[in-house]
Amino acid sequence: MKNSFLENLNQGVLGLKPYEPGLPLEHTQKKLGLEKMIKLASNENPLGPSPKALAVLQEKSNSLSSELNRYPDGNAYDLKEAISKKYKVNMNQITIGNGSNDLIEFVSRCFLGTGKKAIYSQHGFAIYPLAIKATGALPIKSKAKNWGHDLELMLDLVDDQTKLIFIASPNNPTGTAKTLLEIKDFLNNLPDDILVFLDQAYYEYIEGSEFDIPFSLIDDHPNLVISRSFSKAHGLAALRLGFCISNSELSDYLNRVRQPFNANSLALELGKIALLDKNHIDKSVRINSVGMEKAKKTFINLNYSFIESWGNFISFDAKQDSDVAFQYFLEKGVILRSLKVYEMPQHLRVSIGTEEEMDFFLQVLEDYEKELSQK
Repeated sequence: MKNSFLENLNQGVLGLKPYEPGLPLEHTQKKLGLEKMIKLASNENPLGPSPKALAVLQEKSNSLSSELNRYPDGNAYDLKEAISKKYKVNMNQITIGNGSNDLIEFVSRCFLGTGKKAIYSQHGFAIYPLAIKATGALPIKSKAKNWGHDLELMLDLVDDQTKLIFIASPNNPTGTAKTLLEIKDFLNNLPDDILVFLDQAYYEYIEGSEFDIPFSLIDDHPNLVISRSFSKAHGLAALRLGFCISNSELSDYLNRVRQPFNANSLALELGKIALLDKNHIDKSVRINSVGMEKAKKTFINLNYSFIESWGNFISFDAKQDSDVAFQYFLEKGVILRSLKVYEMPQHLRVSIGTEEEMDFFLQVLEDYEKELSQK
């Protein structure tokens, strides 16, 4: 029997392919029958959540369980208040998302549709074109420069149909970042009727003041939205929580398309604690910095090309088809990320893990190189 109702399917959905997450650790380990397996595929914080957040979770477990029949705070008042105080922004500038993906959906639904265009970068986050196409708009892929955003080219691609531009700094999966001066120059040369979504999910891992993008930049550029995530440095990926700061008028529209109660009570409760745990963030950055340097040193010693990264991951040239290389590491107990879908056919991305995890990965890398050299 023909499903005739599918003829009414939103045309933007026809060209979509579901986002493919990293392989789940326990299921994959059981499936392969391996005694040891580590997952360095999804840019998660190896230290986990803030100890202060976990302590609150323990303290409030009973009270939270007794409130499971109650809806979360639909306005996320306490979390917004914490964000407002920390970053010196007005509460009416804040939009809360079920992860950064939610926020990407909000801006796409508000500004895109049939006959409109949005620009994103080659080797950029896979969710951008998915969100654009789902609205019926046309995604315009700007060719990358040195694995990162070519802001000059993105400006050249702007036309009368362009309504939205996605920029990620640091960019996933390449780790490249843009300085404040580069972002300012881009905004100054962009028509102010085009929205810019600056995705900073990995912001906390940036080391270098020239990459600091203050929220106050929105005062001069009301067409700018800056997003942050609790999934990375804050270690709350399982709870799905993010936020963005924008012009208050724009925030009002973003909140109109936001689903009611899109952030759950546990995420809201732990998010406001994790946000203020500077010690945990500092420790997470230190662990990342040490692991990153160890990885780069080994890549250099083994003659592997890599992309300089400002995130909590690093992408390297595996010297052969990335899917083949991915399978080798998988069978040795290391889950990485093949970047073939990002038009990087020989690159693998490795998340920076604990010292033990990095040592395990780098030993497998050395074994991998020995096998390659013998072919």
